[in-house]
Amino acid sequence: MQTRIFSIDVFRAITMLLMIFVNDLGSLTGVPVWMEHAEANQDFLGFSDIIFPCFLFIVGMAIPYAIRNRIDKGDTHPKILLHILLRSLALLVMGFFTVNISDLNVEVSGLSRGWFQILMVTGFFLIWNVYPKSSGWKKYLFAGMQLAGVALLIVLALVFKGGKDGSEPMTPQWWGILGLIGWTYLISAPVYLFIRKSNLMLLGAWLIFTLLNIAEHAGWLKTPIPGGGAFQGFAFAGIAASLLLDRAISSEQRQKLPLLYIGAGSLLVIGGFVLRNFFIISKIQATPTWVFLCNGIAFICFALLYFLVDLKRKANWFELIKPAGTSTLTCYLIPYVYYSSVVYAFTLPAFLKAGIIGLFKSLVFAMLIVGITAVLGRLKIKLKI
Repeated sequence: MQTRIFSIDVFRAITMLLMIFVNDLGSLTGVPVWMEHAEANQDFLGFSDIIFPCFLFIVGMAIPYAIRNRIDKGDTHPKILLHILLRSLALLVMGFFTVNISDLNVEVSGLSRGWFQILMVTGFFLIWNVYPKSSGWKKYLFAGMQLAGVALLIVLALVFKGGKDGSEPMTPQWWGILGLIGWTYLISAPVYLFIRKSNLMLLGAWLIFTLLNIAEHAGWLKTPIPGGGAFQGFAFAGIAASLLLDRAISSEQRQKLPLLYIGAGSLLVIGGFVLRNFFIISKIQATPTWVFLCNGIAFICFALLYFLVDLKRKANWFELIKPAGTSTLTCYLIPYVYYSSVVYAFTLPAFLKAGIIGLFKSLVFAMLIVGITAVLGRLKIKLKI
């Protein structure tokens, strides 16, 4: 397996940039229908519905490289499993908090949503910031900051009052984007760890998660896995993409990879349209049709990026958005603070929040978040789990 595939970082950066962009579309009017999220029961694939699947695809692509690096460092299976558990737990905690924000009863809790978000993100950074290796009083200072972050989140959970009458505590609900990533990683990474030496078994795992998703939507069984295997289906599609990279040892084989990815993606898209005879395309329902179509799109997009970045060596084209690919979690959380800050309290003119100009505004906003991420990185403020 190759040591570094730069197109994975670029794909992650583009996906995170677009995730921030589509999340900001809710502040606009006159947005083209094809760019928005589809409704739960609507048979439609909007541009916004493709972004999260692509991110899970990248999560899957990164799993083989991350686990291999740990094995090369001498980590045992129990130690790797502990790392997977702690990393997943961090994502589940963050998802748990973020998904409850909209249910906060401001009057009963005595805390505005804006301040809840700011304090929440502050807690995340205190706990999971990349602190420099240190000894002496600095070591205790950093440990104290992490404990303060834990205490802050506990206080927020106790203060939280949800529902119309303020009687409801925080609940997992659908776990939020970060929580779903956590569940995907928690299930997919250990499966990969134990069967990684057999490509056939890895492809079999992808098939099993795909069949679970189909079976759930066909009404044959109910799985306890969030998404009914759909999200693990994205991750194992990414793992399959990494397997193809692993097999491309010679220069000639690497030159053919884009065609292989496009071929695989095209077959998945065709499979998606076949499945549309049985299931609608729905992100919210996590239907098999949605899974197949988005996996196909992810394969094709990665083919183009691999051709540009790794074969034609054009990684410098994407240098401006690099922080979104290397400090991804930081980049994702900054908008929570931005939307809650005094700066965002100033109302933008209506013409900046509508139509093409509004879309440009959202793109500028996404680039601004990436820029803030870069500045924070230089200040040694960066989340890592």
